[in-house]
Formats: sequence, C-alpha cells, structure tokens
Amino acid sequence: MFHQSTYRTRRAKLLAQLKDRNVETGFIVLLANGESPRNYPDNCYEFRQDSTWLYFIGLREPGMAALINIAGGETTLFGTELTVHDMVWTGPRPSLEELAALGGISQTASIDKLAEHIGQAARYGRIHYLKPYRVDTAQSFSRFLGMPLEQVGIGASLELTKAVIALREVKEDEEIGELDAASAVSAEMHQAVLSSLHPGWRAWEAASLARYVAESRGFSLSFPSIATTHGEILHNHDYGAVCEDGQLFLLDAGAESENGYAGDLTTTFPVGRQFTARQKEIYTILLAMMEASIKKTGPGVRFLDVHLAAAQALAQGLVDLGLYEGEPDEIVALGAHALLFPHGVGHMIGLDVHDMENLGEDLVGYDGQPRSSQFGLRSLRLAKTLKPGMAHTIEPGIYFIPGLFELWRSEKKFKHLIRYDRLAAWIGAGGMRIEEDWLVTDTGARRLGPLLDKGIGAIEAQRRVMH
Repeated sequence: MFHQSTYRTRRAKLLAQLKDRNVETGFIVLLANGESPRNYPDNCYEFRQDSTWLYFIGLREPGMAALINIAGGETTLFGTELTVHDMVWTGPRPSLEELAALGGISQTASIDKLAEHIGQAARYGRIHYLKPYRVDTAQSFSRFLGMPLEQVGIGASLELTKAVIALREVKEDEEIGELDAASAVSAEMHQAVLSSLHPGWRAWEAASLARYVAESRGFSLSFPSIATTHGEILHNHDYGAVCEDGQLFLLDAGAESENGYAGDLTTTFPVGRQFTARQKEIYTILLAMMEASIKKTGPGVRFLDVHLAAAQALAQGLVDLGLYEGEPDEIVALGAHALLFPHGVGHMIGLDVHDMENLGEDLVGYDGQPRSSQFGLRSLRLAKTLKPGMAHTIEPGIYFIPGLFELWRSEKKFKHLIRYDRLAAWIGAGGMRIEEDWLVTDTGARRLGPLLDKGIGAIEAQRRVMH
C-alpha cells in the first residue's frame, strides 16, 4: 500500500470531482471483491482485489465495503474481525480498526451492518455506485438497495463513473513508479523467454518461464500470458504447440506489482536462429508501424491519430511489398488495411492491464467521441485526446488470418486495393505483434520501463547465442 495520506487525498479529490458535477449530497458505496470458489468454498481461485477499491481504499483483503458521505466526507470501513477459528487457519492479522487506519479511515463497522447503514443513508440522499462487473457484486447491490438484479447495472451512477475516470486516467508520481517497475519486470520476463526458447519447446514452457520470472521478483501476472506459434489468433491461450524452426513465436505477457499496477509487453521472434527473408519483410513493416505510433504520441494528440499513423505505415509497407495497390490514404480511409491489422494500436494501462474498462470502454477510451463502426477501427479501445500523466500501450500487429482472408476474397472486398492473388501466398505465415508501455509527458512521451530492443539485428543476435 501507499501511505494512508494517498488514499485520503484521492477520496477528497473524488468528492471534489462530484461537486464539480453538481453532486453535493448522497453517499458512495464501494465494495471490495470477494473470494471466488473453484469447486468448494475453501478452494478458491487466485484472489485479485477490485481496482477502484485499491485506488481509493488500498486494502487487499476480500469481502469489505466502504460508505462515503459526499457532503461530510466521512468514510466508514465495513469488515469482519478475526476469530479464533480464522486465526488457526490463516494466522494473525490486523484488527479492522488497524486495517482502516492503513487506508486513512477512522470509522469502522461490522460488514453485517452494511445493509442497515445503506438503508439509513438512502433516506438522506442518493446511493452512488459503479456498475458491477461481477455477478456476486451485483447480487450484493440488489440485496442492499432492494432492486431487481437486472436493474442494478442501469442504476449505476454516471456522475461517479466519470469522476473516477477523471482521477484514475492521470497517473500520480507513485503510480508512475509502480508502472515503471511493472514494465521493467515484464521486460525481464520477455528477455528470459527470448534468450531461452529453442526448437522442441512446447509453448507452455515459455509461459511457465515468464511466470517464474515475474513471481521470483515478487510480482504476479497482470493477465494470462499469450505464448504461441500461432500469432494470427489474437487471444490464443493454447500452450500445447511444439515450437519448430522456421516458425515465429509471439509472447504477450506482463507483470503486476504488489499494489496492482500492470505491465503489458509483446515480443515476436523466430524459434530458430534468425527470421526468414519473408518474415523480415513483414517485421520491417511492423517496426515502421511502431516508430510511426511513437512519433505521433504526445499531449493534445488524439490516440485515434496514433492508431491511424500505424495504419498508414502498414498501408505504405503493403503497397511497397506489392500485396496492395493504390494510395495508402485511401487504403486506410476505407479500412482495407484491417484485413491484416484488425485491432486497435493500444489501450490505457494502470491498475488494470486494460485500465478501467469495467467502467465502460466508450466512457474510458472515447470521452463522448463517436465510435467508428468500421471493421478494425471499431476495436480501438482508446481514441480520445491524450494528456500528461496518461499511460497506454502501443501494440501494432500484422496477421495473416486464413478465415478472414477467404471471406474477404470471396466477397471481393476492396478488390481494387488488395492483390488477393499475391497475398494468398502469405496466408499461413502466422502473425506478429510488438508492444511497449508509454507515458504521456508535458512535452511528448516516454517509454515505461527499460528498452527491450526489438530490432531485427538485436533479436537475431540473442537467438544465435542460444543455438
């Protein structure tokens, strides 16, 4: 946890944000996540605390709640005291009062009294809460507020949601330190796999090595790793494939700090000693996409334009390679490039690897801007104007997806731009992506964590050492 003053200050800023939105009275209810049993109550999935709770309260213990008086500013922490039976199994822990003090909270009450306190508070003002993303949390709000389960999401507070986004999207110095550390350990994870994987490995060996590095540094995984020789499958969590010389290996993995801050990097490299000539041609375009995106990133720039810069670099590269024809501007405007680049070039990062997306992707990433319905562009998670303190990924990718290619070719989609006859020879080449974490500054942007050189020469030099 950070110092208790951090959480008191954040809650005070939250109330100020609400008052700027003409919310002067009422109460905020924040619920910590509970344990999630795998198959019986005492055998649970690995616990991860709710990120908004971590931001405003900081405590990692499950099954707690907080009630904040908007007018007066008082916060009450609800939880349970340790029983002798609990202590036998879990050992000693701080009292509820001691836990509250860690988060800068002076008032406590038993979690059994939460419904009663919410009922009393509701008589004096509106109860503000965030839209739940877990069924058990939604059920709790349904019970506390006396509303049908299907109405809980509808009743979430838009004012509170926007206030939380406004605070969390701009990272504090302490948070930036956490993000730098998470990105640094993420780079170690990738370096270990890049320097160790060789033909004959199964993908799970790479995924296991990445996890080992994270946990050996006191970190956890920020998301389930993607470790695959089939990079054309964007979210491929099948680790059974055997790595063979001539293939590309894609590792998308990140570390999460003890305080919950995420790193998210992607590296693509040859299973063998070097890229094939064909792989180099595409990887060179990928590097150009990354360079164009980084060059475009900075305060006052729409992240939509960062994405379009990557798309423009891809279109130019495809024309130069003879796989497309026509003007890159037209290719991008029509969305023809999305056959090979069907996702956005990045997303916000912070306490979540896709920061705050549980609060609504359009609210977090678009800030009221209209979202495109165009294939590929509609998958862009972040489009709004960047400001200093925002942290995001840059992750261009190029993918040869057989099913998508066959569909577009059968429909003769963009046939005046796409050389399907030539592109057909590339289907089966797989997919590649590279990704880094970046922070917007007052004058531009800087990489979070150290540079992991993804140039062809640097990658091949490390691969040759292992063979």
